[in-house]
Amino acid sequence: MFNLDDKCTMTFDKETTVEVSTLDLKKIEVLGIGSYGIVEKMVHSGTGRIIAVKRIHSISTDQNQKQMVVELDTLMKSECCPQMVQFFGAMYREGDVWICMEVMDTSLDKFYKICVDQKANLPEIFVAKVASAIVEGLHFMKEKMNLMHRDVKPSNILLNKKGDVKICDFGISGHLTESVAKTVQAGCKPYMAPERIQDGDSKSAYDVRADVWSLGISCVEICNGYHPYSQWRTPFQQLKQVVDEPAPLILKSLGYSDDLHDFVRLCLTKNYKDRPKYGVLLIHPFIEIAKTSELDMGDYITKTLENIEEPLKKLLSANHNINI
Repeated sequence: MFNLDDKCTMTFDKETTVEVSTLDLKKIEVLGIGSYGIVEKMVHSGTGRIIAVKRIHSISTDQNQKQMVVELDTLMKSECCPQMVQFFGAMYREGDVWICMEVMDTSLDKFYKICVDQKANLPEIFVAKVASAIVEGLHFMKEKMNLMHRDVKPSNILLNKKGDVKICDFGISGHLTESVAKTVQAGCKPYMAPERIQDGDSKSAYDVRADVWSLGISCVEICNGYHPYSQWRTPFQQLKQVVDEPAPLILKSLGYSDDLHDFVRLCLTKNYKDRPKYGVLLIHPFIEIAKTSELDMGDYITKTLENIEEPLKKLLSANHNINI
């Protein structure tokens, strides 16, 4: 489907378009290892530009190849969406497909855990801006690509020090047929909606409201500082907790507004037929405050990350002096 070579033309910004070869890219560090690929931070030797490269072995399982095709196809169409991670190009080298993207500074998963370690709650306006970006990105995928993400969770939401919030990891995104997706197994179980777990007719087909549920679980997690569900030993435990028990809530003691609590309540409506779609969420009062807020996201993210980076630098420097 994709005729890839060991080099391609990449446009890093409006003024910088260069031909990049796999040989021009030097590994800096591993950013993450997933079920079907490894993501590395690399530097382009010609321009000094730092990018993220996902390397996927092209002769892996049929399922992995299918995910690679979906991810590449989605990224190639994402150029007009500021809430989706920017795609630079794709190449092929020694049996691996290299998917080249912008590098971000951290994930929402890592970021909220940093705040927990610092004994600081996430500001409500930060949560609103994150939720707004996610809803806008998912809405773009639905309206412009006829896709739903199917794996919405904090580790698939990326942040940078400029204040950008972007969705990543589109490998298991599902094409919608008459606004419905049908693959049952795709996605991460702790964020999976009740209609994707329970028995009955609804198990075989679901729509974007399953991603709305995942967004709600993610909001509860980052506000409370921990995932709302305990680990399941059996599918029965998951079925009982997600389907039969009340939906999780943000703790009232944390002092968040009624608007945030109502937004999460709507996202976590158990009956998916009553759960709102993106159009309703985009005009919710909680999302509206993201548009008028004066919070400098870039400054807040930068200062939070610097709080852990500075002690780490001092520790590394001390260790270096000891070794000398």
